[in-house]
Amino acid sequence: MESKIICAGFGGQGILSLGKFMVYAGMEQNLEVTWLPSYGPEMRGGTANCSVVLSDKPVASPLITKPNILIVMNTPSLDKFESKVEKGGLILVNSDLIERKINRDDVTVKYINANTIALELGSARSANIVMFGAYVKYGGVVSKDTALDALMHQFEGKKGADSIKKAFEAGYNL
Repeated sequence: MESKIICAGFGGQGILSLGKFMVYAGMEQNLEVTWLPSYGPEMRGGTANCSVVLSDKPVASPLITKPNILIVMNTPSLDKFESKVEKGGLILVNSDLIERKINRDDVTVKYINANTIALELGSARSANIVMFGAYVKYGGVVSKDTALDALMHQFEGKKGADSIKKAFEAGYNL
């Protein structure tokens, strides 16, 4: 098993953190992992994406040209990466910020109103956590318990840890 994931959006949406959460969950599940960030010089507000590989075998390269999972948080990212997802892959779309539909019928698509859910839970900044929960449910790579444990470990002792758990659960339970 090898899962090649691209997470993409703009700086400030927690894209790189989302990728890290995947890697931490993969490590907790004893998988081989890589995380390769990419962002523009302006960072917050500029483009940001990261490539994540989770595998049960050693990973030869962190570079991904054909992801089997794409998580997109804004329209420019969808425009850039949609065509690169391999046939039969999965695209998770933040439908609050992306109004258009996917132009392909050879992939599975899940539209997630991540920003709305995050706002309803009291923290607009947790949209990436909502998407992480959805990824765990639909991606089928790491277990819910492992992912949640890895996520909560990152927020251990920090204010707002309960809201992080709620955001993950909301994304998972879509």
